[in-house]
Amino acid sequence: MKKIIAGLCALFCTTAALAQKQPYQYVRPIIGTEKMGHTFPGATVPFGAVQLSPETDTISYAQNGKYNPDVYKYCAGYQYSDKTIVGFSHTHFSGTGHSDLGDFLVMPTVGKLQLNPGTAAHPEDGYRSAFSHKNEVVEANYYKVKLDDDNITAEMTTTPRVGFHQYTFPKSDQSHIILDMMAGLYNYDDKEVWTFVRVVNDTLVTGYRQTTGWARTRTVYFAMTFSKPFSSYGQKNYDAKQVYRGFWGKFDQNKNFPEMAGRKIRAYFDFKTEAGEKIKMKFALSPVSQENALMNLKAEAPGWDFEQVKAAGQQSWNKELNKIAVTTINEDDKINFYTAMYHTFINPTLYTDVNGEYRGLDQNNHKAEGFNNYSTFSLWDTYRALHPLFNIIQPKRNADMVSSMLAHYDQSVLKMLPVWSNSANDNWCMSGYHSVSVITDAIIKGNYTGDANAALDACVTTARHRSYEGIGEYIDRGYISSESNGTSVSNTLEYAYDDWCIAQLAKKLNNTAIFTEFSKRAENWKNVYDAKSGFMRPRLKDGTFRSKFDVLSTNGQGFIEGNAWNYSLYVPQDPNALIALRGGKKHFETHLDSLFTMHLPDEFFAETEDITREGIIGNYVHGNEPAHHAAYLYNYTGSPWKAQERLRMVLKKMYLPTSDGLGGNDDCGQMSAWYLFSSLGFYPMAPGSLNYELGSPGVVNATLNLENGKTFKVTTKNQSDKNVYVSKVILNGQALTRTYITHNEIMNGGNIQFIMSAKPNRK
Repeated sequence: MKKIIAGLCALFCTTAALAQKQPYQYVRPIIGTEKMGHTFPGATVPFGAVQLSPETDTISYAQNGKYNPDVYKYCAGYQYSDKTIVGFSHTHFSGTGHSDLGDFLVMPTVGKLQLNPGTAAHPEDGYRSAFSHKNEVVEANYYKVKLDDDNITAEMTTTPRVGFHQYTFPKSDQSHIILDMMAGLYNYDDKEVWTFVRVVNDTLVTGYRQTTGWARTRTVYFAMTFSKPFSSYGQKNYDAKQVYRGFWGKFDQNKNFPEMAGRKIRAYFDFKTEAGEKIKMKFALSPVSQENALMNLKAEAPGWDFEQVKAAGQQSWNKELNKIAVTTINEDDKINFYTAMYHTFINPTLYTDVNGEYRGLDQNNHKAEGFNNYSTFSLWDTYRALHPLFNIIQPKRNADMVSSMLAHYDQSVLKMLPVWSNSANDNWCMSGYHSVSVITDAIIKGNYTGDANAALDACVTTARHRSYEGIGEYIDRGYISSESNGTSVSNTLEYAYDDWCIAQLAKKLNNTAIFTEFSKRAENWKNVYDAKSGFMRPRLKDGTFRSKFDVLSTNGQGFIEGNAWNYSLYVPQDPNALIALRGGKKHFETHLDSLFTMHLPDEFFAETEDITREGIIGNYVHGNEPAHHAAYLYNYTGSPWKAQERLRMVLKKMYLPTSDGLGGNDDCGQMSAWYLFSSLGFYPMAPGSLNYELGSPGVVNATLNLENGKTFKVTTKNQSDKNVYVSKVILNGQALTRTYITHNEIMNGGNIQFIMSAKPNRK
């Protein structure tokens, strides 16, 4: 069995995978590599419900009643440039451009009890502590740091549903562990609806936290147990707005009172410690109940062997990382590859207790029968490459994710599939109804074996929901008007792609009526194309195109997270028709060339908080997803060598083995999935199709160890950083005369060889 060895590089260097007989011998994925700092560096197992990580500040979402732009840096709670740690919380998003979570922040301290976090400028005024990266270790499923102010070493690891803390204290009669029930990410004054803490005995505490926010109706239950009895405990309620307090004033609730309830509570637990004494704490989560949280704790972490739990989690990471074995041109490429792989296996997250129970979208408790329920579906991003990647190397897990989406639909009073779902909520973020892409792709590729006709019904019902973001007008007019919606053009384009997916699913199921209806709807992208300007453009209700129009601006031009230059390429389902409409291959290729070579004015960057110039090549915005397929469009202009050149450039410029190594948000693994596919030499330009566009592999060799027991190998000849062009492709001994391979060719096993060259093959 291959082992995971870990170490700290001055950045977030983490997991080192040592293989005894595999092609790769030493690999260090980087945890937390993202330009905006939105990836957390803490401990989690693959797809774990618990993602235990440090928070480095407590920035409020609002400042003087308005949005505080500084909060954006703390989507994952941790900023590498910060000098203090506030505590360690148990839930996080990975690489998102918006946030929530940060539940149950825990902080060990010594000395006079302080229950406020203090500030970065004056950490001595609160429970936060200074720290140094020199004393920070980050590995897969392990985080360690020295809290300098109190001379405490904090370590943490996880099981799928349990966070395991280990704190090494100095000698003190005033050692404390603080449980901050107020803390959270993207926090604001009214976010905590209610919190509850129940002290069962001197080692066991249970409770829950209800919040509103991105997920507006959310409850998380916990069970917390200590390896050593606490000597005393207490709380402070910071809710000055609570007018009615009942008759609880008959008790002194601040000290050694076993039931704490309120909106703004910070609790503490006191210990006397010897020098070097370790106090361990296990913290289990449940979406269902305190009882289930305790059940999860007993099932997954019954003992107190920290190293055993750490090793088991690292073994699970090792198993996942070994699903693709690579050799690379240099060590940095190998680090990048396994960093990307690590990131793709963080989300979606498990949302099922060990007995199969979970909280549903209807806020009732359900039991998953025959599947594990998942949450955290950032579908506007992940339908593009993450879920297609799962269909190759995580097909059973992806089938569970499809089942989770269909369960979401069944519980929805609106009868809609998830758009961006988390914690038994849909936050409706971004556009499209891209669940239909994930569902279609899984069924067409043979990975979902449930009721495909019921899945089709769910897709169709969602796509006919007239009151959702212009769907009714889209159906009636064939486009969404500029007067009706600020992102009318991108919504029209994305709906058209989703409708094509539904048509493909209907075709597979021999449903002629649905196939005909949605094939026609899939043509609606043509209705926002303005032949005069040559761009997709906002269109008014009277059928004319809006006169005020800027092809470079991302603000108020009808697009979400993109401009007309990028979005005018978004017809991944029918590039040949797009090219024909745009004036033919030569004209279209000129547009593609300009995308990668033009200079974008500085004004552009004033309009966006999540993209900097480092995330852009020309006007190609790799840091946002709508153009992720763009380079592969050269395969349709007769110039695949240009795709090869651009792809290798993006691989080198947008992915670096540093703490800020990504050119934009990872968005729950989409950026990383793009890297994996493109490094392997093929990419799913239109999920819902069985084809993968060929590019230029960045690896020397790769072996995909498939769940069906077969292997698919990618090999190269003459590979180097200079030899970015493909002169010939050989699949299973036969030269390919096409620029794609199929899903079945991958899943049947075999070998694809790329003959590399420093000169393009223009033929």
